[in-house]
Amino acid sequence: MPAVSTRHRFINLVQSALLLGLMAMIAWVSMTAVVGAEVGLLLAFGMVAGLIFVPNLPQDFLLSAYQAERITGRDAPGLVAGIAELARRADLPRAPKLYRVSSPLPNAFAMGSPEDSTICVTDGLLQLLDGRELVGVLAHEVGHIANRDLWIMGLADMMSRLVSIASWLGQFLLLLNLPLIFAGAVYVPWHIVALLIFAPTLMALVQLGLSRTREYDADRAAAELTGDPEGLMRALSKLERRVGRFWEEIFLPGRRIPEPSLLRTHPPTQKRINRLRQLRAQTRGQAVPIFAPLATKYDFTSTPPKFRALGFYW
Repeated sequence: MPAVSTRHRFINLVQSALLLGLMAMIAWVSMTAVVGAEVGLLLAFGMVAGLIFVPNLPQDFLLSAYQAERITGRDAPGLVAGIAELARRADLPRAPKLYRVSSPLPNAFAMGSPEDSTICVTDGLLQLLDGRELVGVLAHEVGHIANRDLWIMGLADMMSRLVSIASWLGQFLLLLNLPLIFAGAVYVPWHIVALLIFAPTLMALVQLGLSRTREYDADRAAAELTGDPEGLMRALSKLERRVGRFWEEIFLPGRRIPEPSLLRTHPPTQKRINRLRQLRAQTRGQAVPIFAPLATKYDFTSTPPKFRALGFYW
């Protein structure tokens, strides 16, 4: 494995471990402050057991909510063959199933585990990217699946929800005891109250940091799987221009929207491209590019995006 890729992988792994550890510590302190150490420990074990033994939210439910349609080898043989090859290179037990979402907004997302996974792409993405760029995006999603990022982010989300519950419960108990507090009959550790108030915000910021780290690692995986970081770099540039322009025309026509990187779920596009540029020379020749057989124009009919009753956007 090239030295640059090894260094990036090590940095991403350390950052992810530290951020998950910080989230676990915040969750432990918050739950202990409200329900005690014993109950907090039981909740922690229950949370981990639930993620291990309880299956994820059924994929069929999410696919139905997005009205996703299966893409078969008859519909797009190049896409299906490309996914199969990426899965083989990533050593996945089974190639992800491929679905399309009828939306002009360019997007792709994965769900499931390495043993049973799905990748969804929108019509807008299929129409925007050429074959080389599309493979880079698909490899990025395969990287998420192979790295079990979906499980990691599920764990982070569950810890964040526990902290939110502890925060609300602590504040509710504080309100119930206000008469006793004013009477001086109850001592309130105000540092614990402050922790419970600000813990959800802190957890959200750490969770965003973890998400950005996993995105970097998926980019690295995509570069290794395809042997062609340039394809993903081009795709990221196109997506930045297209998606950025879409939201700017709604909120700030003619202007760039300032967005602090601390509040992003994804790293800034230029930073992702800079990292991929470092990998470009190192990964050249490591894998045979597979973008050649893919086409870019498919006979899929898109419908305008709209909000549905459940809040899904397609």
